[in-house]
Amino acid sequence: MALKNYQYNKILRDYDNRQLEAKHALDNRMEEAYGKIPALKEIDDEIVTCAIESARQMLTGNEEALENLKLVAKGADKRREALLKAHGYRADFLKLRYQCPDCKDTGYIGNEKCHCFKQAIVDIVYSQSNMKEAISRENFSSFSFSYYAEDYIDPSTKTSPRDNIARVVKECRNFIDSFDTVKGNLLLYGNTGVGKTFLANCIAKELLDKAFTVIYLTAFQLFDILEKNKFGKGEENFEAGSQFEYILDCDMLIIDDLGTELTNAFVNVQLYLCINERLLRNKSTVISTNLSLDNINTLYSERVFSRIASNFTLLKIIGEDIRLKKLF
Repeated sequence: MALKNYQYNKILRDYDNRQLEAKHALDNRMEEAYGKIPALKEIDDEIVTCAIESARQMLTGNEEALENLKLVAKGADKRREALLKAHGYRADFLKLRYQCPDCKDTGYIGNEKCHCFKQAIVDIVYSQSNMKEAISRENFSSFSFSYYAEDYIDPSTKTSPRDNIARVVKECRNFIDSFDTVKGNLLLYGNTGVGKTFLANCIAKELLDKAFTVIYLTAFQLFDILEKNKFGKGEENFEAGSQFEYILDCDMLIIDDLGTELTNAFVNVQLYLCINERLLRNKSTVISTNLSLDNINTLYSERVFSRIASNFTLLKIIGEDIRLKKLF
């Protein structure tokens, strides 16, 4: 994805800050541990002395010096961990803690961008700060089944709203658990306020936590980008082109509130292109909508409906408007 220099530099500065913060936090932990367990500093001083001596011996041709140093360091690690545990600390208390252990907060694994760097690009280009705030509140740990009634049977699903949402949540969790190997797609549909966007946020958080790249867009935002990519000029076209690239290639695209956009021939063509291209690339898409399946079939082209009906798991959510229930 194309980035401007200031955007790229901002990401690099963020990684520098991560490393500085991790080192500062380690220094504080080390000061605390040394104060309470003086023997720890003695062990570390031994390692430093041994490293200096090993370096001197290697310069004189002693090929065994490095292996001896490794053995000493291994023994020191065991002694250090035993001391920490004996005093109630975690065994890794004196090790650097990275936000991303895969790249150790460098942004790269070898010569390749780490998954966290790719998500940082997505976040900065799409300004996804609102999504990050939303998923901190709306996730499976805060999801409540109590808003769904269990005292009546819905004729369309032949089950109660409570039993239905339990099934839907199970499907969503299965979708997440198998995401490494099975790139499925979900359509979350139902009336206003029944929890479709909430569930989409739950899915987004779980996949972000599993290090997949996620783009969250309302239908209006999506088609605005697609229109600018198609017809925009200059700066506007550059920005939209950068966004369009990842819309087709990110691990997970979430399209929220499909049907709230102004539907026309352009929207139909672009929606088909987006869904079909992601299917061809084996990328997953989650769509939420207030529309019924009949409405989708009526508003969008037959090709769009066919792709959704045959390639998406269709999950209808029933119940009362949760936002209204929260007011009383």
